[in-house]
Parts: sequence; C-alpha cells; structure tokens
Amino acid sequence: MGSAGQQPLITLALNRSDHLPFRRLLFIGLFGCVFSFPVWADAPPLPSSVWQSVPDQAPAPRKPWVLRDRAITLNPQSLHTLQDAAARPHPPVAIELFDGTRYELDIISTISRINDSAVIRGLLKSTPHGDFTFFINGSVMAATIHVGERLFTIEHVSNGHHRLLELNPATVPPD
Repeated sequence: MGSAGQQPLITLALNRSDHLPFRRLLFIGLFGCVFSFPVWADAPPLPSSVWQSVPDQAPAPRKPWVLRDRAITLNPQSLHTLQDAAARPHPPVAIELFDGTRYELDIISTISRINDSAVIRGLLKSTPHGDFTFFINGSVMAATIHVGERLFTIEHVSNGHHRLLELNPATVPPD
C-alpha cells in the first residue's frame, strides 16, 4: 500500500515538473508586459516642429545683410498650439535653424487677440543666450530669434510662403 500511495505523488510531481518551464515562460512574459507599459507612458513626447524646410521654388533676391536663407513651410498644428494662451503647460515645441540644430522653445508669454493674432515670447532651452518673439496672424508668421550673437528672422514672402533668414547684425539697416 505504501508504494501504491506513492505512485500518484510521483505522477503528480512529474506532471508539475513538466509544466514548470511553461509556467516560468508565461510568468516572465506577463511580468515583461506589465512593467513595460509604464516605461512607454513615461517617455516624453518628441517636440513638434514649428516649421520644415521645403524646396525653394523662387529664391528671393539676396540682400547684403542676409548671411543665408531658405524656404520653409509652417506647421498649422504647432501654430495653433503656440497661439493658445490658455494651454499650460505647452506641449514640447521646437524650431530648427540652420546646420540641423534644433532648439526646444520655453514659452514665457502668449498674448492672443480675438482677431486670430498672437504674440509669443520665450527662451530657447539649452542655450545660455537664446530668445524668440513670434507674431502669428492666422497662418502668417513673422519672427525674430536670437542665439547668442546670431540673429534670425522669419519673413512672410507671399501667399503663405515663408523664409528663414540669418542676418548679419552689424550690417542690418535700422528700421
């Protein structure tokens, strides 16, 4: 009777040992899924860009104080985000000047008007001496950006076309 009573225990033990690798894999898989979600949720969103470069259809005549320029197109969603004075905190927004350098904006003030215009002022993050002022009216934008001693502007050319310009501060004529 002793060996007959032990037979079911040995069979039960064998069955459990057969399922052990499967259970471990299942546990590891579930554990990995459960703890991977907070990692994805905590990742900061990438900053949306205010503008993108576009092919230059009609280059503007070069002025002597312009060091370089390029055609850009504005991102309507980013413009809407910038114009929203009630949006606090703002989602990350960035600009790209020349040489592929991106600057994330730290918006200090937004003054929105009922006529769909806004003045946005702020600083460039990760830059000791960087600031910007944007004037947006609908889908048209004018801007001044300082990065250290460098000076950049955004000009509306025509029909929603814009240009990013780097200016030589020493030769820019007074207004």
